[in-house]
Amino acid sequence: MNQITIKIQGMSCGMCEAHINDTVRKVHPEAKKVASSHRKGETTFLLDGAPDSAALRRAIGETGYTFLSMESTPYRKKGLFSKK
Repeated sequence: MNQITIKIQGMSCGMCEAHINDTVRKVHPEAKKVASSHRKGETTFLLDGAPDSAALRRAIGETGYTFLSMESTPYRKKGLFSKK
C-alpha cells in the first residue's frame, strides 16, 4: 500500500477539498482515506499499486485546479504501540 500526496494549487475552502476528493475517487475508486487540505494545498490517499498520474492531472485540471506535483511513499499503518 502506498500513500500518495498531490500538491494542488487553487483550493480555497472546504468545498474545494470535497471537489478534489470526489475527483480522486472517480479516477481511483479503490483509493482509501482520501483527504484534502486547502491550507496545505495538498491531497493524500492510500492506494494499492501505482497511481495514474496522467489521469489525475487531467481530471484535477478539468475541475479548475492546478496539479503541481505528486509523491508516492510506502504506507505503514501506525498502531497504538508502534515506534516512530
